[in-house]
Amino acid sequence: MSTPPNPPSTPVGPPTEPTGTPTRETDSIPAPAQPLSLEKTPAAPATPEAPATPEAPAAPEAPETAQAPEAPAAAAPEPVPAPSAFAPPAFAPPTPSAPAPAPAAAGFGAPGHPWGEPTPGFPGAQYPAYPQATPTGNGLAVAAVITGGFGIFLGVIPFLFWAGTLVAAVGVGLGIGGIARANKGAPNKSMAVVGTVLAVLGLLSSVGGFFLTALVVDRADSRVDRQIEEDWGPDGRHPGIEPWPSKSPSPTQVPGLTSALQFGETYTYPNGIKVSLSVPAKYEPKSKYSGERIKNAVALTVTITNGSTTPYEVIYAVPNVRDDQGMTADMAFDSGSVPKMISGSILPGESASGILAFELPKGTRSITADISPGTGFDRVKYAGPIG
Repeated sequence: MSTPPNPPSTPVGPPTEPTGTPTRETDSIPAPAQPLSLEKTPAAPATPEAPATPEAPAAPEAPETAQAPEAPAAAAPEPVPAPSAFAPPAFAPPTPSAPAPAPAAAGFGAPGHPWGEPTPGFPGAQYPAYPQATPTGNGLAVAAVITGGFGIFLGVIPFLFWAGTLVAAVGVGLGIGGIARANKGAPNKSMAVVGTVLAVLGLLSSVGGFFLTALVVDRADSRVDRQIEEDWGPDGRHPGIEPWPSKSPSPTQVPGLTSALQFGETYTYPNGIKVSLSVPAKYEPKSKYSGERIKNAVALTVTITNGSTTPYEVIYAVPNVRDDQGMTADMAFDSGSVPKMISGSILPGESASGILAFELPKGTRSITADISPGTGFDRVKYAGPIG
């Protein structure tokens, strides 16, 4: 095989256009439309036009080779119309810019980028509100039923109606609270209504319990009065006790009642009780201290005799003494000696005596006295000179 006289040479470097071909100017890319904003946007600085590409020097003629097909020219982008003043704002595509430099490696003195670059057009997500938990129970309804039942039970018991009133009032409050909670979604609304009704019935039963208590007290008083009348009789005295001495019609002359007896005489009552006062005698004090206080005193001996058939209880048997001028004499007290008063029960047929002393003005020669053996007896009068 023979070698051709002029073998094709391999082109070195990029293909060049023929000499004299006009240089195409780079079509300018229109700036993207800016979003409508109320703030005044500063004017962008004018972009200097790129200098024309200098013509390449003519290359030496080379043997004709197969020409590479020319690439079709890129179609020029259509210009974006200017936004209208009345058009709604639209999101503009991001302006191509130089790639952001890679963040420096985190190290001492060079903190990394803590937050990512914000992405336009993606609003933040909103978290939904937490749903409110629905009540799972209604304890107020159960409590209202219990307190309402106790209110009814206590309200009808005499003397405890006040406790039923308090418990029923608490039940009404719990029932109303249970109904309000049931309206918010809690269960047992019917139970809350039942508890409220029971509490109201408890209040009504407390009113009935009040009247029942008044009836019980009234009947108890009537029964006690009837029992006392049966035990003590219509006159209020026990049948086994001697009746009080009745006051006989005042006769014209009754010694001891209408006229005074002489000291030393005895007066007998209709029931057999006897009383007497001894003749007054000069009293001599027994102690030095009493002698300084007692100057002119007389002593009287009181004697009570039980002539009845039942024991007689002496309650208070002290005479009232007056001087000859009608002035009341004061009782004298001498330690260990006077007064010695009669007290206690006197058996039938027995007698009891007591000694009392009375201070009189100096120069008194006669005295008067009256005495009663006990409550309910007429007072017997005595008069006479000092012995």
